[in-house]
Amino acid sequence: MNKKIKRAFLDTEDGQIHYRISGEGKPLLLLHQNQQSSNEYLEMMPLLAKNYHVIAMDLLGFGDSDKPPRMYKIEDYVQTVILLLDELGIERVSILGNHTGAFVGGEVAAAYPQRVKQLILSNPVVFGEEGKAALLRRFDQGFQIKADGSHLTERWAARIQYVDSAELNHRLVLDDLKCFGYPLYAVWAVANYCLTMEQRFSQIKCSTLIIWGAVDMKQFEKMGLARAENRHLVFKAIPQAKMIDIQGGTICMMNQMPEQISKVVIEFLEKNSTEVI
Repeated sequence: MNKKIKRAFLDTEDGQIHYRISGEGKPLLLLHQNQQSSNEYLEMMPLLAKNYHVIAMDLLGFGDSDKPPRMYKIEDYVQTVILLLDELGIERVSILGNHTGAFVGGEVAAAYPQRVKQLILSNPVVFGEEGKAALLRRFDQGFQIKADGSHLTERWAARIQYVDSAELNHRLVLDDLKCFGYPLYAVWAVANYCLTMEQRFSQIKCSTLIIWGAVDMKQFEKMGLARAENRHLVFKAIPQAKMIDIQGGTICMMNQMPEQISKVVIEFLEKNSTEVI
């Protein structure tokens, strides 16, 4: 039987944060990638909520959360995570973060080691100086609304290459459209954070699993944004990290492969549940 997913908002000085919550037990926080929202985990939440108290938040600037009043850094997003955990009375949490969410989750573990029990980083794509420049050239102006409405079909075409479901593509594009007319805050945040990632991630002390979508990484390399070998930088930076590949995993793999990824997540969390800092 699927656990009911409830929705709520947290008031902060920089705006309201929307989040979804479900299940009981040990807390597990889910952090989404750029342009998406907690919508990224709608398929996985009922599976994870059978064993865990699952929280999925919309980072400020995305989904149904408010737009922040300034360009956010990864460290700013970390503070919103801590605010939400405090609001929910959660002292210590396990975190699963995908892409942007992986960097936010990693920095939470580095800056607040006492608050993070276990960490799962999914597709923490590292951008070097060249990749950062290419990323900002591609996305720095954000998505622009066009008078003839052509931006709607452009986003549909851009997304559909990753998915084989019109219904899922519709959901992804709806998240995209909520970003139109604003900066893509997380692009700037990740591009800058990657330059200090190795030093920051070396501070992570908790049990950590890194998972990679094989197709996802190849796509970033094809676009000239990152090199496949850079994925080992994250692995080497984190003491005693483990790493696995998800064959066939695309940028949308959380939505497309919920059973497989949930199984990997639960097995890791259960295996390492007795470890302490």
